Amino acid sequence: MPELPEVNALVEFLDKETAGAVVVGIELASFAVLKTFDPPVSALSGLAVTGASRHGKFIDIDVDGIHIIVHLAKAGWLRWSEQLPDTKLKLGASNIAARVRLDRGDGPHIGFDVTEAGTRKGLAMYVVRDPSEVPGIAALGPEPLEPGFELRPLLARRMQVKRLLRDQKIIAGVGNAYSDEILHAAKLSPFAIAENLREDEIVRLEAAVQDILREAVEEARGKPAEELKDDKRTRMRVHGRAGEKCPVCGDTVLEVTYSQSALQYCPTCQTGGKPLKDRTTSKFLK
Repeated sequence: MPELPEVNALVEFLDKETAGAVVVGIELASFAVLKTFDPPVSALSGLAVTGASRHGKFIDIDVDGIHIIVHLAKAGWLRWSEQLPDTKLKLGASNIAARVRLDRGDGPHIGFDVTEAGTRKGLAMYVVRDPSEVPGIAALGPEPLEPGFELRPLLARRMQVKRLLRDQKIIAGVGNAYSDEILHAAKLSPFAIAENLREDEIVRLEAAVQDILREAVEEARGKPAEELKDDKRTRMRVHGRAGEKCPVCGDTVLEVTYSQSALQYCPTCQTGGKPLKDRTTSKFLK
């Protein structure tokens, strides 16, 4: 799933490439992907893009006061093109869910396809007058890289710290991958209870949130969209690396699996050398 650093890179790219371009239209290959009906997508035609921004993991493209909001979910992505095909999308064709067609006035239509792999569909697109009309945006917690962000007050909860970091209503933008990386850097078990953390553990976690996310944002910045996924994978120290050696201590990275996801951790760095119980049937990570 694209998280804060990758979405931030996509938004910076879109802000640069789409500025001033006029919307020719939005083509849907899946009616289910569009979650709103007012204003209609036809209202965007002929209007100019005035900017792009991010809300947590949501992409926000401002089109003269009307916003195209995209949430890429688990398997979604954005594929940019400097020359879109002239033919329009057909319903149910390929893994493309929607196409945003733009015109700079100096050549072929540019724009992007919003794609989604796999059979479990979670990709969502909204056309709204105010981003806060999107329920997921309205419910977002604070942005961890914004000035004034404080993690400590958010930890006063009796919940596992892994779950807390992933909960978008508590902290915006962090998902499964970066929560694994943050907890590894902070030397904390993903099953540690947030409200029970000691002072030294809180200090390490506060530093890890900032360090891991800022480093990832800088690494992702300026990279083409098609390179961001692979670049993210190569930077992971424990996430997605079960069975490999921890780059810090050399122990074997272990995994806990769930019905729809998994987490990875280093037992030496994070759990005092003890393997965590594999809660395959657990539903605490939704």
